[in-house]
Amino acid sequence: MLSSTATRRVLAHQSHVNSKRTYILSALTGAFSVGNYILGNDIKLANQMENGELHRPKSDNEEELKKLDKPLFERPTPNYEGHVPLHPVEKLATFIGSSIGAFLHPEENKYIVALGESTAFPFVLRNLRNEMLSDPVGRQILRERPRMTSTSLDLDYLKSLPDNTMGKTYVKWLEREHCSPDTRVQVRFIDDEELAYVFQRYRECHDFYHSITDLPIVREGEIAVKFFEFLNLGIPFADIG
Repeated sequence: MLSSTATRRVLAHQSHVNSKRTYILSALTGAFSVGNYILGNDIKLANQMENGELHRPKSDNEEELKKLDKPLFERPTPNYEGHVPLHPVEKLATFIGSSIGAFLHPEENKYIVALGESTAFPFVLRNLRNEMLSDPVGRQILRERPRMTSTSLDLDYLKSLPDNTMGKTYVKWLEREHCSPDTRVQVRFIDDEELAYVFQRYRECHDFYHSITDLPIVREGEIAVKFFEFLNLGIPFADIG
């Protein structure tokens, strides 16, 4: 058995060892906590940067530079296939340019087309659409939106009709004037898709009015047909013509 002196030495040694262990464990725990805090912040910042959640406040100069980087002219998104949306200034320029071009060169179809669309005001086309909606056939046309071409009209069949019919009169006029219903240009500058079709329908019916009135494709004949169209449809372009 150990003497009381030896026992006290052993207990004192164990107490000293335990104190060292406690100190080391405390130091390790503190170091781990500090490291975890530092690394945890770094990981958090990295995650925020990756997710786009960390943003530096922009100065007034940066905001101004961002505004200057935007293009001065940005065309709106088209509303339908082939649509070319125009800004008010462009519409005015199209109207002026096509008016001058149509007056100096009425034989140039591009000026006539542009003048017609630049003066096809929405309220006029809405009136025509309402007229079509008031009739069962007009409603069917707006719903199905057929196009008048040499295929859809079946010119061979129209040619076989009696002389006093609209179909035969129309085909005879086409042959006499060397025209084709396939030459009508697609509407591009009218923003509303349905109103664009209304104007397209008007454009494709133009030769019907020629055949009804038996007017040829000459300047005087076109002026007379335009007057006929204006009185019946109220199209501004026809009045200008």
